[in-house]
Amino acid sequence: MARIKGVEIPNNKRIEIALTYIYGIGRSLSNQILKDAKININKKAGELDNEELGRIREEVNKYLTEGDLRREVTMNIKTKMEIKCYQGDRHRKGLPVRGQRTSRNARTRKGKGKVVANKKK
Repeated sequence: MARIKGVEIPNNKRIEIALTYIYGIGRSLSNQILKDAKININKKAGELDNEELGRIREEVNKYLTEGDLRREVTMNIKTKMEIKCYQGDRHRKGLPVRGQRTSRNARTRKGKGKVVANKKK
């Protein structure tokens, strides 16, 4: 297994898909990296030699990925919480940030439903 940016790349997958295991690299950026490195996108990750891996590493280093990107995203969220903007308040309360409804769904952000006791009749 090859390591790029501290992430183990699976050998049995096409390199186009294997690069998406790195945080911050999706399909389109993966294709762009491989095009710039002049590597066939249909090649399996296990078939790459050291020279090709080196070219991929050089291309990946040009982009913000893994730990640096995670750090930047968390710092942006903390900044929004500090300046008390609307999105920061939503982050602080654990509610959906981007305008989704909360009356019916939003269980991913809100967590498990809370049981409300029945009223006596």
